[in-house]
Amino acid sequence: MSEDKLENKDLKKVGLKVTLPRLKILGILENAEQRHISAEDVYKKLLESGDDVGLATVYRVLTQFEAAGLVIRHRFDTGHAIFELNEGNHHDHLVCVKCATVAEFVDKIIEERQIAIADKFGFKITEHCLYLYGVCNSCQEQTS
Repeated sequence: MSEDKLENKDLKKVGLKVTLPRLKILGILENAEQRHISAEDVYKKLLESGDDVGLATVYRVLTQFEAAGLVIRHRFDTGHAIFELNEGNHHDHLVCVKCATVAEFVDKIIEERQIAIADKFGFKITEHCLYLYGVCNSCQEQTS
């Protein structure tokens, strides 16, 4: 996906019919303050804006978006899925075990090392994800 906002034509391009719930959910994902958002948070935002879209519809639409490659689903050991728009750029994640804050990072050396390890074992990487768990700075300051 490009870094430009997704539009009706993008939904059609991936084989999805343009519907009001899909457009509203896509808008929430595009405009969310946090890039990583749960289905429940999407649902709450819909309710706050007065939209009559059920939680089951939110899950269904997010699953359709994932199947179409528009979003990426993560499970950061929090027990529920988190979604982010797929902007086509690979990155890894740091996840706070106290407040669930997520930070993204890209590190060329880590990427090169993963490829070297795969080569050593005769693997060709088709996809991968790296989640590092710890305590964010804000939570560290609260316990000090």
